[in-house]
Amino acid sequence: MNSTRSPFARRTIASLALAATGTLALTGCLAGENAASTEEGSTATELNIDFATYNPLSLVIKDQGWLEADLEDEGVTVNWIQSAGSNKANEALRAGAVDVGSTAGSAALLARSNGSPIKTIDIYSQPEWSAMVTVEGTGIENLEDLRGKSIAATKGTDPYFFLIQSLESAGIDPSEVTVQNLQHADGWAALNNGSVDAWAGLDPIMASAEQDGANLFFRNIDFNTYGFLNANEEFLEESPELAQTVVNAYEKARQWAKENPEETAQILADVAGIDVELANAVIIERTNLDVDPAPGEAQRAVLEKVGPIFVETGDVSSQEQIDEALDTLFDDSFVTDADPDAIQASS
Repeated sequence: MNSTRSPFARRTIASLALAATGTLALTGCLAGENAASTEEGSTATELNIDFATYNPLSLVIKDQGWLEADLEDEGVTVNWIQSAGSNKANEALRAGAVDVGSTAGSAALLARSNGSPIKTIDIYSQPEWSAMVTVEGTGIENLEDLRGKSIAATKGTDPYFFLIQSLESAGIDPSEVTVQNLQHADGWAALNNGSVDAWAGLDPIMASAEQDGANLFFRNIDFNTYGFLNANEEFLEESPELAQTVVNAYEKARQWAKENPEETAQILADVAGIDVELANAVIIERTNLDVDPAPGEAQRAVLEKVGPIFVETGDVSSQEQIDEALDTLFDDSFVTDADPDAIQASS
């Protein structure tokens, strides 16, 4: 992929950080409280679902109001909760604050390996959403220059695992660098103010940083895992029809986004508070939405490479936990039964 980007109008870092850092408004509603038990089974009255700037399909669904329109007659209230990163989405899923949440594939594997009861029910994208980023004055031009340096990364997310794979490819032990665990927007701010020497970036913040003079000095799309849509197992067991509606909406959004890339970019720009030109770069140049949505062998092949890294870094205790997670993480049944046309358009 061509790493050259057209210059765009500059924006202030402060406005980006304010717009891109969304707070995770936990609702406090546990997944078990979403369903009222009856003799016939369980009837959900709420759907707690996340949206994230790194998941463009979630932004489309929220913007179009499809879930609200489809579920109104069933008496289901849709609560949208913003995830600032995969780690925050995993926290919300584990706490039961969301029923469905967006993460990178690596983060989903990490969570499942450590006992989080989640299933991946849809693949929403194949992105190049992470790269290694620096600025002038750090003396960093390539991966080898990272030895002895301080690097910002959000642990438990794809950029963090992108960093670990990048170091490994250059023969650098993680102990030879200092990793500052900062949320994505804070990582860029730290790099920009000189608190760290490099940053494992995430779009769309990374695209805006590049506009402001940051250098993406190492890129490798193969080090980016897919975008995973995950759901709590309890939610899937108690409300399978509601889960199916979510996946139907995601597949409707995939069709819509492929047919309307510029409109999709505008939605991203509005939510993230960035220039539409930057959003176009993220959606059109760095995000592949035309992927098989069924979680399966393509994703497993990527995660089999990432899994041993978790054990080496101590994020997971054993390879056996990784293997068990890989065997139990995917549920392709909802994609198999998906019917985008079943979703009602909002009025």
